[in-house]
Amino acid sequence: MKKIFVAAVTVLTLASCGTVQPDLYSWYDSEDATYQYTKRASDEKLAAAMEQYKKVINNQKGARQVAPPGVNAEYGYLLVKAGQKEEGLTLLKQEVALYPESEKFISRIIKQLEK
Repeated sequence: MKKIFVAAVTVLTLASCGTVQPDLYSWYDSEDATYQYTKRASDEKLAAAMEQYKKVINNQKGARQVAPPGVNAEYGYLLVKAGQKEEGLTLLKQEVALYPESEKFISRIIKQLEK
């Protein structure tokens, strides 16, 4: 009986290791571009970060097929800083639509930008 139990536990353990979960989101190295821009802001690094965000939003290959949490908000804020207010506000609102838990924080930013 003990041998059967050990064999069953071993089989279940090995079977659970074989399943591969797909990534929920594709990040496309956006973390590095954001870090480089934050570390030493320049127009060149801002453009690189914005291109990475655009790629993350438009080319999702993750399981959810939507931008990861915070990406629309970060890209939207950068667009506002770059003078593209309407596009930026649209992305901020999209962040709230995709992730309702961000509404308290993002709505404050939207209110300030709409003044």
